[in-house]
Amino acid sequence: QVQLVESGGGLVEPGGSLRLSCSASGSIFSINGMGWYRQAPGKLRESVATITSDNRSNYADSVKGRFTISRDNTKNTVDLQMNSLKPEDTGVYFCNADILNLVRFRRDYWGQGTQVTVSS
Repeated sequence: QVQLVESGGGLVEPGGSLRLSCSASGSIFSINGMGWYRQAPGKLRESVATITSDNRSNYADSVKGRFTISRDNTKNTVDLQMNSLKPEDTGVYFCNADILNLVRFRRDYWGQGTQVTVSS
């Protein structure tokens, strides 16, 4: 029983900032990779930013220099700081985590999604 819960989405004007947070809880032994994905209307879900257990990060070209992903391995959380937001950043943002449960069974988990709308 593992659950990911996101928070921090909302409506912002272009150029504004948001910070998304995701907390993993339940029968967790360890977490490998974590990441944020988004899905815009009419588009496929895409990777925004990922981070390994030893804090190596990768970003989509469209968000490099504007977004920062971070994680706290003691709290099982991953955050996404989003600055200089653009209308094209609008979409539903999903948290993802590669998790081993207490009997070492590994699988991906997804949060419920949080809406980010960038509009003037």
